[in-house]
Amino acid sequence: MRRENPSTSPRLSVIVPVYGVEAYLGECLDSILSYDGTDLEVVAVEDCSPDGSGAILDGYAARDSRVKAVHLLQNVGLGGARNAGLEHATGRYVWFVDSDDVLPEGAVRAVLDRLALHEPDVLIIDHAVFFPDGRSDTKSTAPVLGDTPVPLHLSQAPQLLRLAQSACTKITRRGLLDEAKLRFRSGLYEDSAYSHPLLMAASSIDVLPRVCYRYRQQTPGAITSSVSKRHFDVFEQYQRLFDIVDSAGGRYDMFRPELFRIMINHYLVILGHGARVPGPLRRAFFRRMAEDYRRRLPADGYAVPGGQEGLKHALVRRNVYPAYAALRQVHRTRQRLTGSPITAPARIPAQRTDSGHVPAGQDATADRVG
Repeated sequence: MRRENPSTSPRLSVIVPVYGVEAYLGECLDSILSYDGTDLEVVAVEDCSPDGSGAILDGYAARDSRVKAVHLLQNVGLGGARNAGLEHATGRYVWFVDSDDVLPEGAVRAVLDRLALHEPDVLIIDHAVFFPDGRSDTKSTAPVLGDTPVPLHLSQAPQLLRLAQSACTKITRRGLLDEAKLRFRSGLYEDSAYSHPLLMAASSIDVLPRVCYRYRQQTPGAITSSVSKRHFDVFEQYQRLFDIVDSAGGRYDMFRPELFRIMINHYLVILGHGARVPGPLRRAFFRRMAEDYRRRLPADGYAVPGGQEGLKHALVRRNVYPAYAALRQVHRTRQRLTGSPITAPARIPAQRTDSGHVPAGQDATADRVG
C-alpha cells in the first residue's frame, strides 16, 4: 500500500481510469494538465483498452513528468482500475476523473485552494452535465445544503447523502480511504457502496460551490443505456452499503432514513429507465426492490418524496408490480400530453416485518437519485 510522504508528494493525485475512450481522452487530460503546478500528479490507468488509448497515455507521460501511465495486464473494470490507480498515487488528496469527462478551466486551482483553506477529509464540488447538442445542466449543492455552514460533519447535514452518488465530485484525503478501508467493489453502480460510506466516515466535509467537473452524457456504448441483467448488481452494492452501516456499532444509524430513501429512489430510477432492465426481468427487479423495502425500512420511518415518486414508493411497499407498470405508462402519457402531476402520500410509517466499468470506462453510478 502506497503511503504519502508530505515532504515529497504532490498535494493532489488525479486518478483517470481509461477504457475505449480514444475520442475523448486527450480532451480530458488536457483539461486536467492545463493547471501547470507541480503539486499535481495524474495517474492514468489503461484497463486493457481495445483502442489507441494506451498509446495516447504513453505520449502524454513522455511529454509531461506529472503523468503516470499504468497499463493493466487484464481488464478489471472501472472500480478495479480506480483501485489500481490508488496503488500508484502519492498525493495527500485523490480525485477520480472519468476519462470521457472534462474539468472546467481553473477547476484544479480552485480545488487546491479550497483544500488548503480547510484541509477537510472530503471536498464536495458542484458539477454540470453536458450533452452532444451543446446543452448543459448544472447540479449545485446549494439547494441541498441550504445555509448550513461548512466545513461540517455529516450529522449536521445528512441531506448531503442525496447528492449524486459519484466519486468524481468528491475529492478525498487519501489517508481516510485507508483508515476506513474504502475501495471500489466489482459490478455496476459501484459508487453506491463507496460514496455514502465515504461521507459517513469523514470527520470534516467541505463544499466548494463552483462547477469543477463536467459529465459527458450519452457517450456511445454507455452501460447506463444498455439492456442487461447486470443492472441487478445494484442490489449487491446496497447490501454492501448496509453491511457497513450494520457493522458500525450504531454510529451510522442516524443515516438509515436517508440511505433507505436514496436506495428506493435509485432502484426506481433504474427500473424506470427504458433501456436497462430487460422486459422479462422487470417484475423480478421490482420484487427484489420490495424485499429490500421490507427488510430495511427504518424503525422510525422515513421522509417519502411527494407526488409521483411517493406513489411509487407506496406501490413498492405493497409489492404491486402491475399497478406500478400501469402507473408508469399512464404517467408517461400524461406528461407528454399535459404534464399534470399525480399526488401521493407524504410519508409512510415504519412497519416491522420478519422476514456495475463493464468493460471498463462505462460508469453506471451517476444516476441522480434522492
